[in-house]
Amino acid sequence: MKAVYITEHGGIDALTYGDLPEPEPGPNDVKIRVRACALNRLDLYTREGARGTRVRFDGPHILGGDAAGDVVEVGSEVTRFQSGDRVVVNPRLTCRQCRFCISGEEELCEKPGMLGSTTSGGYAEFVSLPAVNAVTLPDSLSYEQAASLPTVFLPSWTILVRKAALQPWETALILSASSGVGTAAIQVAKNIIGANVITTTSTEEKAQRARELGADHVINYNNEDIAKRVQEITDGRGVDVVLDHVGADFWPAAMKSLAMGGRYGICGVTTGYRAELQMGLLFLKYQTVFGVFMGRKEDLRQIVEMAGRGVIRGVIHQTFSLQDAAKAHETMEGTNFFGKLVLTVP
Repeated sequence: MKAVYITEHGGIDALTYGDLPEPEPGPNDVKIRVRACALNRLDLYTREGARGTRVRFDGPHILGGDAAGDVVEVGSEVTRFQSGDRVVVNPRLTCRQCRFCISGEEELCEKPGMLGSTTSGGYAEFVSLPAVNAVTLPDSLSYEQAASLPTVFLPSWTILVRKAALQPWETALILSASSGVGTAAIQVAKNIIGANVITTTSTEEKAQRARELGADHVINYNNEDIAKRVQEITDGRGVDVVLDHVGADFWPAAMKSLAMGGRYGICGVTTGYRAELQMGLLFLKYQTVFGVFMGRKEDLRQIVEMAGRGVIRGVIHQTFSLQDAAKAHETMEGTNFFGKLVLTVP
């Protein structure tokens, strides 16, 4: 099969497009003919071996977690799928045996993995993974749309719907509207929950696109003070929920914007890991700070259901052919895009 893989960590030139053996499904697995695979920051980190993603190479390693395609083979123990089913995959792998998996809190799995990072993934014509990680696609969703959903909508859904329990009468601050997570979180907060949405971005073009997605207010952080504008927009009250996938650079302003009883959810640290926390204000204002990585398999099923109905959608900036994965990585490193970058596999 054709695949894009690495044999050592490095820059974009570490990516190789070539032929590799097709994966063989185990008894509880499905083998999928990949039709589309979305890029994520994790792909870049894994390629570089950065931020705790170093691979123990025992051969070529295939990147890519957010894959969608057609089931072509099922393991002997699989009863839920058959050849020809259209599916999208949840890239978060779980052991299905620890106390958290057994109790239904699988996002807390004690021995998790990640497709494309800890195991070979979807930058290929075929991928094999546990059948429990596949979700059936409605006919209304294209492969490209489906592939653009998991890694950005899962943490957004977990933070806003389940953990922070954002309410329709509340206000959410979504940092960085132009990223995949930003575009997803705006839609979850507005279209699923019906809350008031404030977001941030860097240009008027991106601000307009954020408004089209449902943002009620957009703050241009290049020429506006985020905390000051939030206070103006909320009449001095602040926001009830912050969704932060950016990290250290925006922490001071976002934390300052959090209202009494506010909830601050973190699902990414692209600008840095460390920040100062004013613990006194945290307890005086009854605030909560928590972290989220991905979500539950049932979350993805609900996300796919809502996307199939047209309530939410993946925002795709550009598609690339599989053999042009290096160009896609270059585009992602440039950060001058709005939404998701997706590889298509003919």
